[in-house]
Amino acid sequence: MRTILVTGGAGFIGSNFIHHLLQKYDYRVVNLDKLTYAGNLDNLRDIQDDPRYRFVHGNICDSQLVGRVMAEVDAVVHFAAESHVDRSIVDPGAFIQTDVYGTFVLLEAARQRGVERFLHVSTDEVYGQSLPGQRFTEDDPFRPRSPYAASKAGGELQCRAFIETYGLPIVIARPANNIGPRQYPEKAVPLFITNALDDQPLPVYGQGLQVRDRLYVEDHCEALDLLLHWGELGEAYNISADNERPNIEVAETILELLEKPKSLIRFVEDRPGHDQRYSMDSAKMRALGWSPRHDFTAAIEKTVAWYRENRWWWEKVKSGQYQEYYQRMYGRRLAEAKPYEG
Repeated sequence: MRTILVTGGAGFIGSNFIHHLLQKYDYRVVNLDKLTYAGNLDNLRDIQDDPRYRFVHGNICDSQLVGRVMAEVDAVVHFAAESHVDRSIVDPGAFIQTDVYGTFVLLEAARQRGVERFLHVSTDEVYGQSLPGQRFTEDDPFRPRSPYAASKAGGELQCRAFIETYGLPIVIARPANNIGPRQYPEKAVPLFITNALDDQPLPVYGQGLQVRDRLYVEDHCEALDLLLHWGELGEAYNISADNERPNIEVAETILELLEKPKSLIRFVEDRPGHDQRYSMDSAKMRALGWSPRHDFTAAIEKTVAWYRENRWWWEKVKSGQYQEYYQRMYGRRLAEAKPYEG
């Protein structure tokens, strides 16, 4: 039986991927997670007693721990990262530490172990923002514009160095913005949904004209599954859903689905260096036989339904430390917000 190490498996995408693996394969899964604010063992409580699953509490920057864990696995799927642009603006050093140095620690341990495959999960943000009509391919250069994007680009460049220097069997995924169950509600979609459910204002940056491609997390997991088993070693793959929508339209759609008034929308001061659009060409990924099963409507409807039906999950998450963060990010902005007039 193969053993897969999943880093950051208590987070949003990682926990969904662990569920996917255990449902589809007779694999063992080792989940290495530091349990920072976005790591949540409630995400995995339905499988915590599965004998094929083991949780290890630890930091990917801890080389001794990583070496011990790596010694028992055959392949790695690397999600663990600091991942929110807003937080990277406030504390960029933490992103460099985890996303660059932590990735190096994992790569070095994987090289010494001689793993069969290392799947590195990156982001579309390494390319920087797309100009009108522009869709990035895997050969386009990196132009990151936030500390988060730069840290992810740094992690990818570590992967490229280990491919070229050591021949480490690495495949790289560059997904679009994910949405779906169990996403920490600092991100726009779960923030909008949970605020709307509580009849609280929806803080929309600027005029909400920033365009993102929303990829449903189950579709992403299916793409990663394919790359883990069949992706060409040394190659990167864009994973996009062609679900591009401006943020204001996403907010409006969420309010319509929840039958809430659009007057809950507040236009707030934009964040520095906010990328206006991300757009990728995923023809290379689709040539492997993958395509997303959820269009924008299906993806947002399923996501809204999950949060509506799982208050127990997000009400716990949005207490304590989260409230301190929320006030720091949005307190002044909401006090100075412009009303929605659409």
